[in-house]
Amino acid sequence: MQQTLVLLKPDCVLRGLVGEVVSRFEKKGLKIRAMKMMNLSTDLLKDHYGHLASKPFFPEIVSYMQLSPVVALILEGPEAIVGMRNLCGATNPMESAMGTVRGDFALTIRYNIIHASDSEENAKAEIARFFKTEEIFDYNRPGQDLV
Repeated sequence: MQQTLVLLKPDCVLRGLVGEVVSRFEKKGLKIRAMKMMNLSTDLLKDHYGHLASKPFFPEIVSYMQLSPVVALILEGPEAIVGMRNLCGATNPMESAMGTVRGDFALTIRYNIIHASDSEENAKAEIARFFKTEEIFDYNRPGQDLV
C-alpha cells in the first residue's frame, strides 16, 4: 500500500469544505492513517515550498498558507499518490475537470484548496515533515480488501 500527504489549505478550511473533501477520500477507498489541524510556521513553509522560496511570489504563498490552520492527512491505498493527484485535479482549477476537488471547489490557481504529494519520494519526505511516528495509526477497516 502506498501513502501520500494531503494538505487542505486555508481556503478549504475557511469555506467550510473540509468534511465534504475528506468524504471524497473515504468514498474513493483511501484509508486515513493520520489527520490533524495545524498552523504552519514560516520555517515549515520554507522547508515544504523550498523549491519556490527564491521566487518573488513566495511571501504571498506564506501569507496564504497562514490565513488559517490547515488540515494535514496521510492517506493510504493502492496507487494512492496518482489516485489522489487525479482526485485533486490540475493545479490550475480552470484546467481541472468537474468532479475533481479543484474542478468543483476552486476558482483560481492562488486559492486552489488542496496539496497532494506528487511522488513516492516527496510523499515520504512530506509525511516526515508534517507527522511524528506516534501520530500515524494503523487499523483494519471492514471491507478494506475490496479496495
